[in-house]
Amino acid sequence: MHRKIRPTIDLLPVNHIALLVATWALTGWVMAEETSKAAPGGALEETASRGVTARDPSTVIREGNTFWIFFTGRGVPSLHSKDLVTWERGPAVFEKAPEWIAEEVPKNDGVYWAPDLMKVGDRYLMYYSVSSFGAMHSAIGLVSNPTLNPEDPAFRWTDHGVVVQSQEGGDFNTIDPAVFRDDDGKLWLSFGSQWSGLKLLELDPATGKRLKPDEPMIPIAGGKSIEAAYIYKRKGFYYLFVNRGDCCAGAKSTYHIKVGRSEDIKGPYQAKDGSLMLDGGGTMVLDRKIGPLTGPGHAGIIEKDGKSWFSCHFEADDRMGGKATLGVMSIQWSEDGWPEVLPPDKAK
Repeated sequence: MHRKIRPTIDLLPVNHIALLVATWALTGWVMAEETSKAAPGGALEETASRGVTARDPSTVIREGNTFWIFFTGRGVPSLHSKDLVTWERGPAVFEKAPEWIAEEVPKNDGVYWAPDLMKVGDRYLMYYSVSSFGAMHSAIGLVSNPTLNPEDPAFRWTDHGVVVQSQEGGDFNTIDPAVFRDDDGKLWLSFGSQWSGLKLLELDPATGKRLKPDEPMIPIAGGKSIEAAYIYKRKGFYYLFVNRGDCCAGAKSTYHIKVGRSEDIKGPYQAKDGSLMLDGGGTMVLDRKIGPLTGPGHAGIIEKDGKSWFSCHFEADDRMGGKATLGVMSIQWSEDGWPEVLPPDKAK
């Protein structure tokens, strides 16, 4: 069964992992280069990889003239950019673990996975995964901040504890949260990995927590090897992007991104061929291997200068020694309303 693991494990033999974990405990590890190297000074259209190491990126979010992403790593690390081309490291969300984690998910090691965030009212709500490799015992936590600018005097992350959690022996896993706000102001959280698939629940915009904790979760996608939900709305359709395949194997990863759509956020979501995402269906968005890039994952869409841009990671970039990398590419839509993402460097 698949779980998320740290970016630097990608190309290591299994018998080296224990040594690497011990090294991390002493030294930590670098989650991103200081600046982007793959596309220095270039245009967004020139390349897909941004030349920085990042896994499981959040949706790109804009505050003022700065774009931010947060991603899997110790304390939830960040990257920021003025143009979506050149990225620099920002501060991590946590300097120390929230107190509730030791009790609720004791096997977690301080590495938090696949965050996502959105500005709701006068603050940013960030959801993040707390788990351990191979475990169903997980939780999605919530923190908030009035600003993403660390130089602003108001900058401060506030912990709000658990939003939803899963236990061993259940049939779902609470990782890979993705937050969505509808036109009517309703707030939703999609999440999940493996087992019975991806789920959807409604949030209270005032608190960021579940609106009705006792209400059953809504299943939105199933099938083998599935995770990393992301919902996007366009012209009356809700588009559900998901990952299928196995991650965390570098150039051997089978991760790929598929999509389905529905006229109702609760589904059913259907692929272009009519197959249901609950039954394992989906229309291909990015296949597992695109030139020097392997294993796209964790979809997101951001608007800039009147154009739409698709963000994700790639499990491995041959030009970066097989490291995971942040990708940002143009996204277009077919006449019948399906997304088309074609990395410009796919043949290079």
